[in-house]
Amino acid sequence: MTRLFGTDGVRGKANELITPELAMQLAQAAAVVLGSNESEPDRKPVAVVAKDPRISGGFISAAIEAGLAASGVEVNDAGTLPTPAAAYLVADLGADFGVMISASHNPAPDNGIKFLAKGGEKLTDAQEDAIEAQMKQAPPRPVGADVGTVARFADAEDRYVVHLLQSMPNRLDGLKVVLDCAHGAASGCSPEAFKAAGADVMVIGADPDGININEGYGSTHLEKLQEAVLAFGADLGIAHDGDADRCLAVDHEGTVINGDQIMAVLAITSKEAGKLKDDTLVATVMSNLGLKLAMKEHGINVVETGVGDRYVLEAMRSGGYNFGGEQSGHVIMSDHATTGDGVLTGLHLAARVAASGKTLKELAAVVNVLPQVLINVKGVDKAQVKVNEGVNRAIAEAEQELGESGRVLLRPSGTEPVVRVMVEAATEVHAQEVCRKLAAVVSEELALES
Repeated sequence: MTRLFGTDGVRGKANELITPELAMQLAQAAAVVLGSNESEPDRKPVAVVAKDPRISGGFISAAIEAGLAASGVEVNDAGTLPTPAAAYLVADLGADFGVMISASHNPAPDNGIKFLAKGGEKLTDAQEDAIEAQMKQAPPRPVGADVGTVARFADAEDRYVVHLLQSMPNRLDGLKVVLDCAHGAASGCSPEAFKAAGADVMVIGADPDGININEGYGSTHLEKLQEAVLAFGADLGIAHDGDADRCLAVDHEGTVINGDQIMAVLAITSKEAGKLKDDTLVATVMSNLGLKLAMKEHGINVVETGVGDRYVLEAMRSGGYNFGGEQSGHVIMSDHATTGDGVLTGLHLAARVAASGKTLKELAAVVNVLPQVLINVKGVDKAQVKVNEGVNRAIAEAEQELGESGRVLLRPSGTEPVVRVMVEAATEVHAQEVCRKLAAVVSEELALES
């Protein structure tokens, strides 16, 4: 049977895959797996439930909360909040687990259910498998005083904003910032936090109506933010996605500052403050070579992981590191958060601009972003990509041609008969040339028999 949990919870079309029935089943199973406490068997489990503002969040959260309360869980309904806020509140409240209802940067018809373990941590594969297995069992049916309750978590947003402000190294007085909230979960708390930190704030994409989340705004659509930064004469712009677990930026000239550049600025800041553990940044294999070269120049080691913030988190935990992230804008500052936090990242990036007296353009220039070309080669036997002699020979020749000024990366798709060929080089033309040549070899050598 296909595994229900994907790379980031259970996600799909709301009312097709993500139905009220499925939501209740998941909640009842999670209550058993995540709510059990052998040291305090008589205490009712406690959970935090939050959602982004998409229209389907109402019926999904109602089903989740019904399933939890019917299983004897005390539910704290935190309302509309970012995913990292839910994670923080699970830890701050000492709750047994949390549930976030969101499909992140996906369009409004989609939705998802993501569970958070005690401390606001992401679930392990084993915990997810246990929830799926529990769904096949009869759910608990407490009665009378043993059923749970659902209560509004009245100060949830305020507690999160206070936490963000307490994490900051300095204020943002005198800084002009444009915030693009993607008509998403950060529409209330991000402007509140930046204003409280002293910034002069212009806000766009902060009028959620349930169906406009991520539509033309946010980290996947930066054009409006670029226009607003120039029109407002802002020092920088910050873009979130629907559940605000990521952050991309725009400098005062309207140029996009990606996740690699943001990580570089903050890693150097942290190292200079003596707070970067083992002088190490954790990044995925998709981060630009320019980031790695910049980190080397500043005496910062880079630990590489597979693509996905869960792999970044795993490497951070196992190595004892406190800073990592992805090119897409998921930045994890584990001294302050258990997951990527777009509002936290944006505040600390703005704080660096304010404290340094430099523009974001100047700070981000530490990374010389090399041209990156990606070709998806379809209809191939992706399992053979690492062992095929012809492909390996072509890779070796490409790496020799690029030398230290570029790199090659081949990644099999997790779900399709596709191999992703990525090449970085000193120039766009050279990157395209090498990538096309390598993609042709992959297509020929690994072609599936028709």
